[in-house]
Amino acid sequence: MRLIMMVACGAILAGCRQTDGTVNEAVPANVIEVPDEAATPTDPGEPSNATVSVVNDAASASGSACLKQDGEELRVAPVKAIGTEPFWGAKVEGRCVTYSTPEDQKGTRIWTKYTPGLGGGIWTGTFQNKPFKLVTRAKPDCSDGMSDRTYPLEAMVTVAGEERRGCAAPE
Repeated sequence: MRLIMMVACGAILAGCRQTDGTVNEAVPANVIEVPDEAATPTDPGEPSNATVSVVNDAASASGSACLKQDGEELRVAPVKAIGTEPFWGAKVEGRCVTYSTPEDQKGTRIWTKYTPGLGGGIWTGTFQNKPFKLVTRAKPDCSDGMSDRTYPLEAMVTVAGEERRGCAAPE
């Protein structure tokens, strides 16, 4: 019963989720990794060993685990990136990136390592057991190719060796 309650609390608190069981760096000390017996793999060929991060203090419950890296507070503005052909999206909160596609519209949250970049940043991690990298950089006239809107940043995401381009803006 306690395990079920911990899993339910983790889902409610929306802690960062690492679906492949690997971690790019240590999970913050205030996060407990608990096997999620109710989780369904994001890839049919992927084993069902997903975990849900359960936070154990009020500060982390607000999402601050995503805003800490190497024991320090990250000062990164939330960013939303989009791309077309193929369609994809990424919502960034600190070092947590929620990557979405038309097949996964809710998105999958990925623990990443954040590195500041020129007018943007670099987030590296693992998605479905493959390398994941999101890069943003200043480009004031970035166009999504689908509308008249321009964005202040360009975005490039690499998923399993495939590079996808798009645009981004602070939220």
